Amino acid sequence: MGFVAVGSLVGVALIELGMALSPGPNMVHLASRSISQGRRAGFVSLAGVALGFVAYLVAAAAGLSALFVAVPEAFHVVKLLGAAYLAWMAWQILRPSGASPFEPRELVPHSSARLFGTGLLTNLLNPKIALLYAALIPQFVDPALGAAWWQFLQLGIAQIAVGVAVNGLVVIVAAALAGYLARHPRVLQAQRLASGTLLGLFAARMAVSRPD
Repeated sequence: MGFVAVGSLVGVALIELGMALSPGPNMVHLASRSISQGRRAGFVSLAGVALGFVAYLVAAAAGLSALFVAVPEAFHVVKLLGAAYLAWMAWQILRPSGASPFEPRELVPHSSARLFGTGLLTNLLNPKIALLYAALIPQFVDPALGAAWWQFLQLGIAQIAVGVAVNGLVVIVAAALAGYLARHPRVLQAQRLASGTLLGLFAARMAVSRPD
C-alpha cells in the first residue's frame, strides 16, 4: 500500500481549513461554551468533536470504498456533488453574514460528560462534515495508488489534524476574539472573504477537472 500524493494531502488540508474557519455548528458550539464556561469546557467539547471526525472517517473508509469498487460511476457523481456543495458553501459564506459565532451568550453550565456528548453529537449531525467525507475527500482518492480505504485514512488524518488544530485555537482565543471582533468588524469580514474565496476556487477546480 502506497501513500497519497502530497498535493492531495495539501488539497484536503486547505479545504478543511476553509471549512473550519467558516461559521458552522462546531465553531458556534465550541466558541459559545469556551466564552460562557471557560477553556476546559471548550476542550472537553472539542474531544467529542474529534471523536465525531474519527467516526466519519471509519465509516467513509469502509462504506464509500466498497461503493466505488462496486459502482465506478458513483465516483464521478460524487465529484459533481462535491463541487456543487463547495460552490453553495462559498456563496453562503460570502453573503452578508448574521450573528458572529463569537458573540457572548448566557448558557447554563454543563457537566463534562454532557459537554463531550454534545460536542460529539454536534459534529455527527453537522452537514458540513457529512458532505466533506461523502463528497469532498473522495475527490483526492487515486485508484492508481491502491486501496481506497487506505487513502481515505491518510486523507482523513490530514483533515482531522487541521480541523482539531483550528477548533483548538477557537477554544483558546474565543473570549479574547469575541471582544476583538466586536471592536473590529472588518476583520470578521476579511475572514469570511478569505474562507469563501478559497472554497469557491476549489469548487471551480473540481467542476472543470476531468475524470481520471
